[in-house]
Amino acid sequence: MLSRIAESLFWIGRYVERVDGTARLVDVVRLAMLEGGLGASDDSAHMVLNAVMGERTQQRVSYAELRDRLVFDASNPSSVTGSWNAARENARRARETLSTDLWEGINTAWLRWGRLGAPDGTARHLSWARERSILIAGIADSTMSHDEAWDFLVLGRYLERADMTARILNAGTLPIGGLSWQSVLSSCGGTQGFMRSSQGVFTDEAVATFLVLNRQFPRSVMYAIIQAEAALERLDPERTPVGFTVEGRRLLGRIRTSLEYRQPDHVIRELGPQMARVQRMVTEVAVSVGERYFPGGPEQSWTEEIK
Repeated sequence: MLSRIAESLFWIGRYVERVDGTARLVDVVRLAMLEGGLGASDDSAHMVLNAVMGERTQQRVSYAELRDRLVFDASNPSSVTGSWNAARENARRARETLSTDLWEGINTAWLRWGRLGAPDGTARHLSWARERSILIAGIADSTMSHDEAWDFLVLGRYLERADMTARILNAGTLPIGGLSWQSVLSSCGGTQGFMRSSQGVFTDEAVATFLVLNRQFPRSVMYAIIQAEAALERLDPERTPVGFTVEGRRLLGRIRTSLEYRQPDHVIRELGPQMARVQRMVTEVAVSVGERYFPGGPEQSWTEEIK
């Protein structure tokens, strides 16, 4: 496979997943405005921009400003509009590799997003973006051959998901302006899954444990890391007596074992630093994958990565 095609597939996975995660976050802030008033939504909006999305600003941010930056700003690669534009452009470059259904799904989402009406940031826009991104992921899984092309797309999807979930979890640890753990759970789409697994017992620690370490919930950090690691193994199954031929596999394996084989209460006690490590790991893995499989291409990233 040509490196430019592999790179486009990788970023299709990331950008489509970014649409879903960003829309979920903005919707949580919108609900905070409805439930707690403008002051509560402004605090959440400022926190989402700074702690979650990495857009450093000292000024108080309103929900309207958050909506404009993270939903409709075409120049922002972390916004819903910017992500749709980038996903469609990458799909156009890899048109001959995508299934017809997948190309039509991405292209139709890109076209219809601009025709939904006035940019008011209501539930109609956000729920449509979430549903469409999930639909596209399902189309990819059910219409593409599960070969190396699909593996690059899946690798991008799960690296982005691990990063986004880690950012959201980190926001729940903030003493001022942080999301409530109920909001954190909702923004990850995990309310029903958590209630089933916890038999209705709701605590902050239980929510954090579920979203970090649960191997069965598809939006947990652990699940995303496992799936990304499996995709890299399929892309380069060569086994060597010492180490790994792909640096990304070593990085993913190290962060996975550091979470999986520690006592859950130890992980949760150091949740902020642990999630910052996950974010750094995603950045390092993306760089490693780029250097090995598609060198020479421009790096595409969040507005600001965790250093």
